[in-house]
Amino acid sequence: MTRAEIQQVKQRFGIIGNTEALSRAIDVAIQVAPTDLSVLITGESGVGKESFPQIIHQYSRRKHGQYIAVNCGAIPEGTIDSELFGHEKGAFTGAIGERKGYFGEADGGTIFLDEVGELPMPTQARLLRVLESGEFLKVGSSRVQKTDVRIVAATNVNLVQAISEGRFREDLYYRLNTVPIQIPPLRERGEDVLLLFRKFAADFAEKYRMPAIQLTEDAKKELLAYSWPGNVRQLKNITEQISIIETNREINAAILQTYLPTQNMQRLPALMGTRESKGFESEREILYSVLFDMRQEVAELKKMVHNLMAERAGQVSQVGAMVTTPVVTAAHQPSVPAIIHAVQPPQPTVCRDDDDIQDTEEYVEETPMSLDEVEKEMIRKALERHHGKRKSAAKDLNISERTLYRKIKEYDLD
Repeated sequence: MTRAEIQQVKQRFGIIGNTEALSRAIDVAIQVAPTDLSVLITGESGVGKESFPQIIHQYSRRKHGQYIAVNCGAIPEGTIDSELFGHEKGAFTGAIGERKGYFGEADGGTIFLDEVGELPMPTQARLLRVLESGEFLKVGSSRVQKTDVRIVAATNVNLVQAISEGRFREDLYYRLNTVPIQIPPLRERGEDVLLLFRKFAADFAEKYRMPAIQLTEDAKKELLAYSWPGNVRQLKNITEQISIIETNREINAAILQTYLPTQNMQRLPALMGTRESKGFESEREILYSVLFDMRQEVAELKKMVHNLMAERAGQVSQVGAMVTTPVVTAAHQPSVPAIIHAVQPPQPTVCRDDDDIQDTEEYVEETPMSLDEVEKEMIRKALERHHGKRKSAAKDLNISERTLYRKIKEYDLD
């Protein structure tokens, strides 16, 4: 395609930027659109992958058919097959009626599967069958359904690594990846950052009925130097914050820096077994960090209690020594009265403290639990606290309900 044609596509779908890699991605999307080949769009979270399936759909022969976008990571594992492929009445508890499913609804159109790397393995097998033969089964049905659907998938997960870890089917990967489209991260798009900032600033000025913010030269340099881990989505959010909060419409570097989150991940607690300088990548890693901090505090408290009990045991031993033979520690004798001879009135006092002496055993640090054991125990206790209600337990653990479903199955906690 010519540059003018690509520019028209950008204007039609609201894509801002002149980077060669971005123009190349648009060109590939236009070229592949008239075919029925599967397309896999890859790129970091927030780069704007959702625009490309719409380009493919609008420039295809299916443009008058249904276009359905599905966020695979937002659907619980227990219901995702029903959502995608439909179900029969009575197929499971709560199935009070028949459901067609997205693949049935999108017959003759296009389905965009966002976060396809989050699909559970059984659903991946069903999706592979659709790609190979256009056939699928509703949940609870033995009758084969046919559908004519174009599948466009997207992910920010490294699927090659997921395959090596057994989390994604290799055959499905090659089926989806017939035509790959890579969307560049914002940090690799040069002065596109300034173009996007100007566009967002103008949009928010119109939305909130105020003058648009502008950057000084030093602020522009700061904007270009930042790595933008959240990509276009992060830039848009920061532009909106500045537009609303700052009364001065001219933004210098000092003001801009107060809105840019620090990128020094070295300050975060180090986690056992994680890669260096990686930071937190999941809810699981955050949970582990909290657990290890708590474990360290509990260990310190145990030592304090041990020292106090040891001091108290020493005082009791001195009392016993005044009236009888020296008292040996409870770790080596069955009980204090058994070694006290000819004790008169003081004897009841010593016996009364017998339980205290028995508790003064040598402090032994518990063998550390593995990460999987810690996670399993935390999930089990959360489920007990909420009487098996998984939605409440997931909220308590600060993880997604989808992740909790997967972990329950992995640890056999049903």
